[in-house]
Amino acid sequence: MTEKKKTNIILFSGEYDKAMAAYIIANGAAAYDHDVTIFHTFWGLNTLRKDEKLMPKKSFMEKMFGKMMPRGAEKLPLSNMQFGGVGPKLIKSVMKKHNAMPLKDLVSMAQEQDVTLLACTMTMDLLGIKEEELLDNIELGGVAAYIAEGEEGAINLFI
Repeated sequence: MTEKKKTNIILFSGEYDKAMAAYIIANGAAAYDHDVTIFHTFWGLNTLRKDEKLMPKKSFMEKMFGKMMPRGAEKLPLSNMQFGGVGPKLIKSVMKKHNAMPLKDLVSMAQEQDVTLLACTMTMDLLGIKEEELLDNIELGGVAAYIAEGEEGAINLFI
């Protein structure tokens, strides 16, 4: 029996198109029977936030960060083509026309394929993101957890 290949992705960006690329790669690698880990850090953590507004106990600064950051995969901005807010609607319309899966569905698919979605606890502390604000079945860990995954990985990507 051959050992499973590993693919590790650091998702640093909080932009819709870059998160889409990370999840398309992750789902593709999982379909090729790789063990896949996506380490969500800094703005990439917003991909894992629940859509609904929650009211966990937070400091003033944590509340301010929470208000400034997008809540969930579908609220992430595009890296280009904003056009006063019309750009994201246009790209999502084109994706729907071509039967491309929305980011939110790609995240669900990754979870169904047992992709490890790892949330950086240091970044959570810095940005005031609480565990209950994240989607269900998200693993929490720091840089050491990602490095341990990366040591075994054949493919390591930074997005």
